[in-house]
Amino acid sequence: MRARWVGWWLLVPFLLLASTCTDAPRELRPSHRPAGDGGSGGRSAGGAGGDGAAGGSGGTQQPGGTGGGFDGGADCFGFEGGVPAAFGLDERPFNATCLAPPRPSTGAPVRLVRVFREHRFTQPLGLVQAPHQPARWYVVEKRGTIQRFDANGGDAEEVLDLRDQVEDRPDEAGLLGLAFHPRFPADDRAFVYYTARGSRGLRFVLSSFRSSDGGLTLDPGSERVLLELDNDDDAHCGGQLAFGPDGMLYVAVGDGSSGKRSRRLDTLFGKLLRLDVSGADYAIPAGNPFGEDGDERGEIWAYGFRNPWRFSFDAHTGDLWLADVGKADREEVDLVVPGGDYGWDAWEGTLCHDCRVDGTIAPVVEYSHAEGRAIVGGHVYRGTAIPALQGAFVFGDFISGRIWGLFPDEASPRLLAETGINPASFGQGADGEIYVVDHAGGGVWQIVPDGDPEDGFPRRLSETGCMDPADPKRPGPALIPYDVNVPLWSDGSAKARWFAIPDGATITIDENGDWHFPIGSVLVKTFLVECRPVETRLFVLHDDGGWAGYAYEWNEEGTDAFLLATGKVRAVEPGKGWTYPSRAHCMQCHTAAAGRTLGPETAQLNREIRWPDGRRANIVDTLAHVGMFANPPGPAANLPALPDPFGDAPLADRARSYLHANCASCHRPDGSGQGDADFRWDAEEMEVCGAEPDEGDLGVAGALLLAPGQPERSLVALRMRSLGAGRMPPVGSAVVDEPGVELIEAWIRGHPPCD
Repeated sequence: MRARWVGWWLLVPFLLLASTCTDAPRELRPSHRPAGDGGSGGRSAGGAGGDGAAGGSGGTQQPGGTGGGFDGGADCFGFEGGVPAAFGLDERPFNATCLAPPRPSTGAPVRLVRVFREHRFTQPLGLVQAPHQPARWYVVEKRGTIQRFDANGGDAEEVLDLRDQVEDRPDEAGLLGLAFHPRFPADDRAFVYYTARGSRGLRFVLSSFRSSDGGLTLDPGSERVLLELDNDDDAHCGGQLAFGPDGMLYVAVGDGSSGKRSRRLDTLFGKLLRLDVSGADYAIPAGNPFGEDGDERGEIWAYGFRNPWRFSFDAHTGDLWLADVGKADREEVDLVVPGGDYGWDAWEGTLCHDCRVDGTIAPVVEYSHAEGRAIVGGHVYRGTAIPALQGAFVFGDFISGRIWGLFPDEASPRLLAETGINPASFGQGADGEIYVVDHAGGGVWQIVPDGDPEDGFPRRLSETGCMDPADPKRPGPALIPYDVNVPLWSDGSAKARWFAIPDGATITIDENGDWHFPIGSVLVKTFLVECRPVETRLFVLHDDGGWAGYAYEWNEEGTDAFLLATGKVRAVEPGKGWTYPSRAHCMQCHTAAAGRTLGPETAQLNREIRWPDGRRANIVDTLAHVGMFANPPGPAANLPALPDPFGDAPLADRARSYLHANCASCHRPDGSGQGDADFRWDAEEMEVCGAEPDEGDLGVAGALLLAPGQPERSLVALRMRSLGAGRMPPVGSAVVDEPGVELIEAWIRGHPPCD
């Protein structure tokens, strides 16, 4: 057996986060496998599911703000009390210096730019062209619609509306795939893959539709169902469709949340299928590797996948590249060969869950969850605009927003872009150029040449224009302080927080109370351990419309902090480490579903703080008074405010408040958390009572997400106590929040029976 390369460049940050995983080396190309964030301690008091700087965690009482710093004292800040006042500021500070700089260069020859800016789609999941129509694009929307637009301009038009039959409520469900017949429009069929509601879970449906007008519309009445698969769960649907160079239709099917089916040949779950659709229905093509045995399904081309999310064929070589979304540890890219076994659920990347299983094919690329948590397959670049990218397989991650390229004859991918978007799918034009659709923002982006790989991104905190250059422990005059009602646990660190927005711009508050900042905004957060600054994070809304987080590490003298290119761990006290997040880690917590900035929301900032001149006043009222809002929310006394989890509000309210702050950035509709749990404080249903786990039970027999009266069987509490695999939160903390866990356990003990 040959040794395997392991992509250590992507795994280092994950290993530094105290991962218990071990790695085996692996090769670049498919071959058969052999058998075989530390934070810091203490209790925090500010922050929230919501601290508004990259990577967010923990906090303490508000340290002052414009003009205030953190010079020490019993509470690190010394800003207790204050004189009651109606407002904390009389006028809005002028901002000439603390503005979002251009993104730092990755050193790659490319960048991502928004194109077709007149169009914004609803949760796009796919971008394809029909044969022989290089100026026309089709956009697949999760809700069950297909839109088209012309690259030369004009309005987008609806092509097909299947909303009455598509079930799109689960995060991974919806209208998932579209492919036109390679002889279109002579053969007037287009093929779609969608999810419908089945008797026990989702039903995966492959259908064809006809067009009588050359692709302007698809006739919903012409649907011919080719294949249906009834699942008993609502996840891991797969959904990609593409015709290969051989004219056959290839279909990616997820394991339906049952990994045990992926390597069985008597079921189509967890497989890549190859179908002959030259007739009205499909047939098994000659050359398919299975079906001779009576129990084998002849449709199978390759197997052992978990949730294959996008595959493509290299237009020059015909190679089939497929991305498979991992579970708890790894994301992977596979080069697919007929009859290949890609290992799930015995293997996740090169990590074995059942090391007795041999003969599977290793991925050509894998990365840990330090770099992203949901891989998105792309295309081999075959365009002419970027010669330096020629032949590279381009792929990305939905959660971290990173895009990489695996170049020919190179063993590890290169980081091409930190995008700040949620790339849901890549599209490739007839000219070989590569595009990306942003699921959260609805835009279309293109990978283009970067004419200036150098950048002026500030390498020192004192150079950012946000902090006092003479003493970067103190904020510059443009910064406005804020604090939050409920802390996001951050292993006991203290925090100081500020924000700045461009002059003349305003903050918009949406119907959920989330605050949306204007382009150019900067949120600043400094962490202190034993009253010494260890890290300052900037969360920045760049001019391309995407957020990004940047960590600055303070020197021992406390005189300045320096930009980090990657995550790291540093000893700050004997036996205690501080984890500096990678830029990818920041985006894992600052989800698009939660509005990216997290902490700045009305229910969190509806509170009083002591302002720099000694006045004590409400944040929301003060910001409205100085004109910071495009739509002022009204008097703070009439607005919601999250209760103190350790105050005197009813226990259930305090527990919900804690979960909102610590869990709801991911666990909410369209969030990155697995399953249907919704931990927002005002959610009508949390969807956890009596629910069985999708992602492991920590070895506890009969475990449920929440078992009323039994915290010892409730994973909501058990994951908070765990420090190994399955811990929640999964990044940014390595110390159990004992008061927080005790709060949740007390709530579970008194929880009423499930409905």
